Amino acid sequence: MIIESLLDTDLYKFTMMQAVLHQHPAAHAEYRFKCRTPGIDLARHIDAISLQIDALCALRLGPDELEYMRGLRFMKPDFVDFLGLFQLDRKHVRLQASDAVPGEIELTISGPWLHTILFEVPLLAIVNEIWFRAEYGPADTGEGVRRLDAKLARINDAIGFEDCRISDFGTRRRYSRDWHDTLVPHLARGLGVKFAGTSNVDIARRHALVPQGTMAHEWLQAHQALGPRLRDSQVAAFDGWAREYRGDLGIALTDVIGLDAFLRDFDLYFCKLFDGVRHDSGDPVEWGERVLAHLEDMRIDPRTRTLVFSDGLDIDLVMELYAHFRGRCRMSFGIGTNLTNDVGPAPLQIVLKMVRCNGQPVAKLSDSPGKTMCDDAGYLRYLRQVFVVPEAASDS
Repeated sequence: MIIESLLDTDLYKFTMMQAVLHQHPAAHAEYRFKCRTPGIDLARHIDAISLQIDALCALRLGPDELEYMRGLRFMKPDFVDFLGLFQLDRKHVRLQASDAVPGEIELTISGPWLHTILFEVPLLAIVNEIWFRAEYGPADTGEGVRRLDAKLARINDAIGFEDCRISDFGTRRRYSRDWHDTLVPHLARGLGVKFAGTSNVDIARRHALVPQGTMAHEWLQAHQALGPRLRDSQVAAFDGWAREYRGDLGIALTDVIGLDAFLRDFDLYFCKLFDGVRHDSGDPVEWGERVLAHLEDMRIDPRTRTLVFSDGLDIDLVMELYAHFRGRCRMSFGIGTNLTNDVGPAPLQIVLKMVRCNGQPVAKLSDSPGKTMCDDAGYLRYLRQVFVVPEAASDS
């Protein structure tokens, strides 16, 4: 069994789920899977994937897990009570081999947002682990530890990186659950105070680590359909988040409709209200410089705000970014695939993204080519027009 607990997912799925329960309990969501790595035959593993989905849908949270969730200061009692009743329902999952492209699979999720939001991360972890196990066998733990120790030595031996903070963000693309569970405690011991925590709630609970995460793209994407107007969707999403958490979890995601559109909406009110922002696409140095300039324009001291970097990081890039922005702001780094899937074989690039909410298309207009995902080209054009986003800033 690959997923043994509903907590084996990223924290931000629960933080968004709580906000959905309180603000949009009737919303309907659709998600679609995509493998961006060419030439990967997932269709021959479809039966194994299906069995693991069945097992996932049989899971419930136990008393100890619920008590842990209740102990997180931003989790509210009614939401934890709801989690005590919660179970994923297989009827919301559609899985079949693609008729159009040999070897590809069609994996879609459709149902109430509140009841489907927890599918994304464990489904990606399931697909990933089944494919790597079939192709390469169990993780080469010795090689993985050797590579990890080399990364730890680089940053621990560097002068001036004492305040650098790194988190594990690698659940969805990990090589395997067992390797992830071995890696994170090793990472925590090796980094010491430089280790900020893990996005994985189950691993955080079992190893007494800090769970990390706030919001993901789908929170802002859904508001494109939830209103009030498309042009006001980002503002509505940030307002809703602030109402829910009242100062907690104050990191805003910047790249759902591109940085230009974000900065137009992230006015003085939000600059004062949020503790920082997260980067997940586009050039990180250019992004950081523009964010810091924006804060200064808003008369906010950038040294009081946090830049969270989380796009395709490795230790080299972490060190480069930390050295560039050191002393100018607070920083945190979330490393995913380069930590949890660096044992030899090349990792897969797989995603499972929201594509519709309440029957209407939603989209992410990424600042990185290849990351935009939407099933309605007409809606993409309209979204670009409304937010004044040049077509070159995204792809379809």
